Amino acid sequence: MLEIERAARRLHYYFQNIGRDALPQLFFRKQLANVLNEIERRDIVDIARRLNHYNKLSRPQVVPETASAVGRIPMRKSRYYYDLKEHARYFPRHFKVMHIFGDVTVVPDVPAVVKSRPISGDNSNAVLMKLDKYRHFQILHDKTRFEDKIPKAVWRGGGHNPKRIALVDGFHSHPLCDVGRTSGTNDDLGRKGFLTPVEQMSYRYLLSIEGVDVATNLKWVMASNSLCMMPKPTFETWFMEGLLQPGVHYVQLRDDFADLEDKIVHYERHQDEAREIIRNANAHVRQFADKRLERLLSLLVLYKYFALSGQMDADANIASLWAAN
Repeated sequence: MLEIERAARRLHYYFQNIGRDALPQLFFRKQLANVLNEIERRDIVDIARRLNHYNKLSRPQVVPETASAVGRIPMRKSRYYYDLKEHARYFPRHFKVMHIFGDVTVVPDVPAVVKSRPISGDNSNAVLMKLDKYRHFQILHDKTRFEDKIPKAVWRGGGHNPKRIALVDGFHSHPLCDVGRTSGTNDDLGRKGFLTPVEQMSYRYLLSIEGVDVATNLKWVMASNSLCMMPKPTFETWFMEGLLQPGVHYVQLRDDFADLEDKIVHYERHQDEAREIIRNANAHVRQFADKRLERLLSLLVLYKYFALSGQMDADANIASLWAAN
């Protein structure tokens, strides 16, 4: 059943985006002003907070010649293309936008739209948008209460970085854990069978560990009724991982996971604390559930980019959202 649902979501995603491409793009450009008028019915402070977190640019910029025109964004990574074009199509075809598709782990030399960026340091050249959202923003509904779950920590994934290797090497046979790598041969130490997200959500403690950039599972983990445990994030996406607070939204672990057993034991004894963190995590996830707000913010991120790069004159009311940034 799960595979059928995934296939249906995949078909819906691609058919919807192919349909958008087939429509006259002038149809979307004429709607821009009306969509932006929705700002008046929203929490201005919250919109400004999120807008200026995603797009931290604060002064005029020069778009390089290598940037793509809105009407010629390449399709070589189709999901990235569709997710950027979904909102870029509201602007003139000749406007140029620098973008880097894929897992971005360093800040670009020039302002560019990206899916991910490092959290530390000056990352203002990395303008975040909700890219590859089909993969990263699959939120699942968890009906099982925390106290009714298996009292263990669970994780599955590819063991291709030091943190993941440390976790599997240290805890693949631990009695309080069900962790294992899904890559490699069956004879490899710590190799275990794949578990679906639904199967993992039957455990009280869900481990989230960054891969090349962010941890793909973090969104559904924090939306669940299980307690998220992870080392402090070093990369962030549209999900604003850099704003997550240890002890508030998740339980912070050491990079070598030497404190994992102690943390599990602590929250087994203090389940009210666990449930409070879960409530805060769920609240963070709910920020991204309003599709109209997500569209508005995505358009504002591009609007600010085009205005600061001199490609359009910004409306004074909209420009005031970043004037104090």
